[in-house]
Amino acid sequence: MTDPAYQIIARGPRADAEAAAVAIDSDPMLEGATYSILEEDEDKGIWRIDAFPTSTEETEGLKAVLTGFPTLKVTQEVLADADWLAMALSGLPPVRAGRFFIYGVHDRGRVPANTVNLRIEAGAAFGTGHHGTTVGCLLAYDRLLKAHRFARVLDVGCGTGVLAIAAARTASRACVGTDIDPVSVRIARENAAVNQTRARFVHASGLGHARVRASAPYDLVFANILARPLVHLSHDIHGALKPGGLAILSGLLRTQERMVRAAYLSKGFHVVRRIHRDAWATLVLRRG
Repeated sequence: MTDPAYQIIARGPRADAEAAAVAIDSDPMLEGATYSILEEDEDKGIWRIDAFPTSTEETEGLKAVLTGFPTLKVTQEVLADADWLAMALSGLPPVRAGRFFIYGVHDRGRVPANTVNLRIEAGAAFGTGHHGTTVGCLLAYDRLLKAHRFARVLDVGCGTGVLAIAAARTASRACVGTDIDPVSVRIARENAAVNQTRARFVHASGLGHARVRASAPYDLVFANILARPLVHLSHDIHGALKPGGLAILSGLLRTQERMVRAAYLSKGFHVVRRIHRDAWATLVLRRG
């Protein structure tokens, strides 16, 4: 018999929910914690955090952080034994982001004729196109494509590989994705094959992998990860880009935008565009 799986739910004002999310991101003991933040009731101004701990230590750490905000009502529920992943995927609608249309196999009959259609089967990896950060990256890329083409593209923290695959489908010659999670790399490779692209994915932490170095310098770097890793990688992303190259950064809350922007401005980047979706921010930066 396996141990039960738990879900921790915190509800309260937006400012406190966002502050709690920042606290989770800042806690080194919760670096791998899985959670989401969204607006639950617009009329009442209620925001909600759903966290899914995978260990007793993570459960206690998340509860300690969330209960530190008195305005948040924190509850814990046992998840029923079910294939939640399969159930969630079967109910995901397709997503339109500029010229890009992201869909799963269950929606293959609803694919438009005038879009760049990407079939993304998420599995256990992040990046189906439904999250505000992924949509923000695709919208930013779609706008850039109106004036630029990018021969070499790097996707740091690729998840499902959707961003590198989108680049490969829009004429980029060399598209490389990395992820610290080997399962995500496997899924990204499967998605690349399904979409008949030559995007390549490697299991790597940071930008030091031989395949990443071999295709540098890049015209464009995607990094849809977390705020603190974005700050940590600012020097390496600067080095991976050619002068004048562009970076599309996301995975950060609006409350973390100033911290991330400051790290990149100090490396000589300039802000080209900012995109906000829900509580999330996407930054488009140019290397000076």
